[in-house]
Amino acid sequence: MENGESRKVYEAEEIYNYKELLDRVQNKFSNNIAYKFKKDPTSKTPEYVEIKYKQVVEDVKALSTGLLEENLEGKKIVLIGNNRYEWCISYLAITTGNMIVVPLDKALPDNEIETLIKMSGAEGVIFDKKYTDIMLKIKEENENIEILICMDDEKDLKIKKYNDILKKGKELLEKGDKRYSNIKIDSDKASIMLFTSGTTNFPKAVLLSQRNICSNISAIATWVKIYPNDTLLSFLPIHHTFECTITFLYGLYSGAAVAFCDGLKHIQKNLAEYKISVFVAVPLVLETMYKKIQHAIEEKGKTKLINTMSKISNALLKCHIDLRKVFFKQVLDNFGGHLRVVFYGAAPMNKDTIIGYNNLGIDLVQGYGLTETSPVISAETDKEKRPGSVGLILPNLEARIDNPDKDGVGEITVKGPSIMLGYYKNEKATKEVLKDGWFSTGDFGYIDEDGFLYVTGRKKDIIVLKNGKNVYPQEIEFLINKIPYVIESLVYSREKSKTDTMLCAKIVYDEEMIKQYLGEKTQKEYKDIVWKEIKEINKELPIFKHVKDITLTKEPFAKTTTQKVKRYAELKRV
Repeated sequence: MENGESRKVYEAEEIYNYKELLDRVQNKFSNNIAYKFKKDPTSKTPEYVEIKYKQVVEDVKALSTGLLEENLEGKKIVLIGNNRYEWCISYLAITTGNMIVVPLDKALPDNEIETLIKMSGAEGVIFDKKYTDIMLKIKEENENIEILICMDDEKDLKIKKYNDILKKGKELLEKGDKRYSNIKIDSDKASIMLFTSGTTNFPKAVLLSQRNICSNISAIATWVKIYPNDTLLSFLPIHHTFECTITFLYGLYSGAAVAFCDGLKHIQKNLAEYKISVFVAVPLVLETMYKKIQHAIEEKGKTKLINTMSKISNALLKCHIDLRKVFFKQVLDNFGGHLRVVFYGAAPMNKDTIIGYNNLGIDLVQGYGLTETSPVISAETDKEKRPGSVGLILPNLEARIDNPDKDGVGEITVKGPSIMLGYYKNEKATKEVLKDGWFSTGDFGYIDEDGFLYVTGRKKDIIVLKNGKNVYPQEIEFLINKIPYVIESLVYSREKSKTDTMLCAKIVYDEEMIKQYLGEKTQKEYKDIVWKEIKEINKELPIFKHVKDITLTKEPFAKTTTQKVKRYAELKRV
């Protein structure tokens, strides 16, 4: 059993609900910039908007009061839209007004949005204008929906406007309305309903309390520091628990500013224009950026120079002299020149990439967790990092490895204040994963002698060969993904005979990069060259883990909006 109580790096104020979070912001950071964004991101001469925490608190109280005036206290409100100021205010207004927020994935097709709204039992929806048609249809067919609120100007009389609700709330507060201030939050009651992200076909509704998420924020604050003068880039879908807890809520707790990204293609531009110092990302984005930078360094013939400078700077670091930002200024300018730390999760990342970023002076902090754990279970700290691991168990959690094999690998189970209340209207599924307060993650892994946790793969993804050997496909995929022009890969098994199972790999390559590395060739020639790389990888592995067949494609895999591969969908294809 493991927890990190004795390894706290910082002291941090403990909070138990979102009203306490807002009180903290009001008392400590009232005049800090909270949000930065463009009024119209498509404009060639955009107008930048900056909003202080003082206004955030005022807007939350006003919107919540407006929602209470609509008789929504105690009811479920779906929230769906882009990462934007109104989304953040709506989330806090719902939860601090004793309503239950149901954040939905903005990328879902209409039929899935409809299904999840019905599953949730929501009585209201706050949404972006682009969802107007589907919301009107859902309201017409679902008697449960009492109110539709659009975050943008909307002329349909069946839809209320966010700004009108906000304005009404302000008027009521000015007249002395005390409903909002009189609400006492039950920190342990279900307040957030999150649907699992869809790497399987069966999304479940996870019920979290405000104490669940606030305990996670309080614990993370003892591990890794975000400062009031930091600016975070909100890039990942904000409905997702990783982005929501780290960028939005931990950013809020820390008094930092959050800037909204203009989209995947604009990341590097946004990093520079908003002077981003903290970035929350997924490995696929970080690895793609790193590969492009490495290739640019190679093209300029500076690989040897960079490697030499890395050795010198790492030697100086041992003497507490950090000159990385001086040595690698030109490279760091690709990330805007201000990037200090990157949080990443959702999937493991190539060890060489982690070391590469750290050599350049960008600290990478890996975290691991699930929606059901609010989400972070473990993370590296500002003092202790171990590339390849997913960090140390948070100080307020306990973790153990169930039924470990001879190598200490077994299922990761955790216990503590950030573990979900259960699945909504699904007692059977809840009992399968929650036993005596211990949550079974469905991930296999081990804890080393220093307390670092390693994830070897999903329980459901393990390939059991005919000889009884277990193969964790992610282990082989990591090696394949190290090939410079490979974007991603999927390792799976196929029956070779009644007594033999063959490992195969479907590999997605970067068309532009493969041409730069190998020149213009036919698909068959590319496959032959990649196959030679696979044979070299096989030499590093025991025979039972050898890949025997490959498929090459430039079509990306189906993914969730947090860029996790939908393995079930890809396995159907192959």
